[in-house]
Amino acid sequence: MAATSPLTYKVSDIRDEGLRVDEPTPAALLAGALEGTAFRAGAPGRVKAEFSKVSGGVLLRGRFGLEVATECKRCLKDVSLSLPVAFTLNLVPAKQVRGEHDGSSEGEDDGRGERGGSFQLDDADREVFDGEKIELDPILREQVLLALPMDALCAESCKGLCAQCGQDLNEKLCGCEQKRVDPRLEPLKNIQLKPRA
Repeated sequence: MAATSPLTYKVSDIRDEGLRVDEPTPAALLAGALEGTAFRAGAPGRVKAEFSKVSGGVLLRGRFGLEVATECKRCLKDVSLSLPVAFTLNLVPAKQVRGEHDGSSEGEDDGRGERGGSFQLDDADREVFDGEKIELDPILREQVLLALPMDALCAESCKGLCAQCGQDLNEKLCGCEQKRVDPRLEPLKNIQLKPRA
């Protein structure tokens, strides 16, 4: 029998006042989520989540800090990033989704328009789960990947590397000619245009 993840919660444990959890982020989860990316996991933080029963499903609000390291896209030096992650998901039981697809009334809105303060349930991303237990691991893995930037810079003012000699231009300037013509365009310099008669 497979071991249950420490970040698995039973719907039956969610009381009327909700369920709040504060757990360390598993290092293995972060490493697995970042596998195949240009990012490396830094120090693991803590996951804070709040579960509330709504409309036959569960509303999940979560947040955690993500510490990652990668190379600066301009100078290739290591750069560390602290990324705050916050998400809200409407977790819908699979049987309720099946009821929607076959046209049955199970799981239909009761007309009360579930709200939490000014929050509208329709504003949350929707995820399907088995209806009995909620596994945070795959949800957190997805949130980690969504939080990663396309590129990372050590600083907005980073000058990068010289394309000719590789000198880090943040440390010192090199003597290379900066406006070098693309070698594929060199033959165009020899074209001579003759004026019309």
